[in-house]
Amino acid sequence: MTSARRRILGPLLARAGVDVTRLEDGAYVVQRRERPLAVQRVGPPRLRTHVVADRRTVRKQMNGYQNQLGAHLGEEHLSWVFRELGINVVLDVGANEGQFATRLRRAGYRGRIVSYEPVRYLVDLLREHAAADPEWLVEDCALGDVDGTAEINVTPGKLSSLLPASDFGKAWSDKLRESHTETIRIRRLDQVLDDAVAGVAAPRVFLKMDTQGYDLATVRGAGDRLGEVLGLQSEVSCVPIYDGMPRMTEQLDTYEAAGFAISAMFPVSRHRPTLRVIEFDVVMVRPDAVTRDHD
Repeated sequence: MTSARRRILGPLLARAGVDVTRLEDGAYVVQRRERPLAVQRVGPPRLRTHVVADRRTVRKQMNGYQNQLGAHLGEEHLSWVFRELGINVVLDVGANEGQFATRLRRAGYRGRIVSYEPVRYLVDLLREHAAADPEWLVEDCALGDVDGTAEINVTPGKLSSLLPASDFGKAWSDKLRESHTETIRIRRLDQVLDDAVAGVAAPRVFLKMDTQGYDLATVRGAGDRLGEVLGLQSEVSCVPIYDGMPRMTEQLDTYEAAGFAISAMFPVSRHRPTLRVIEFDVVMVRPDAVTRDHD
């Protein structure tokens, strides 16, 4: 909008109860005055980035606001990590209905995805979602440190686990009091990796884990082939919602001992009454695996 147009349109918009906020040359927010949204610049002007929000709503729902911002930043960060590492195979362990894989596709990732999910009704949904995508494969099993079978505690949503819910977990989420058991298959990662990368030239593997307390068992099941994994994402626990769930420090020590370094951490959930983080998503990389020049 030129300065001449602003001089002409400004008074007209003001009389109509409309405010115009200039973000930068060629970019404006136009909104009615009854309940205007706040515009906050993020970083220096060269980033050309802003957050537009209703401050009253944000104050009332601060936990949800922060979680959603964190989820957005996490997706942006992961896309960047994939580009920097040249990732072309993603092992989606604990796939649920395929939400993680869907987000990857939406963000532009076009490589191989292999989703592992043991719960029967979720496998059916997962296969429906992957049906039209030839590079999205589905395996109906969990990954762990043994080949065999086990009983999983199936709960509504995304909280099914091979571990029983803790007292804290049951108090935190009603869903963890509504479980039933189901017999599932468990495979070791070092036994399924060849099938996962078959047909991919020079595979560069990223391991995503969302297993509700079973991530370390998944890593142990990779054996010596863990060295072929260039990056990983794991849910690390600050306040265990399952009995026997490893704590964040144990998980991070294990991953770092295997050669991974922390790239980022984002809150997944909080205990609202005490403001404590329950779990983080941690993204880790092998520093020597970066294939691109840094910004």
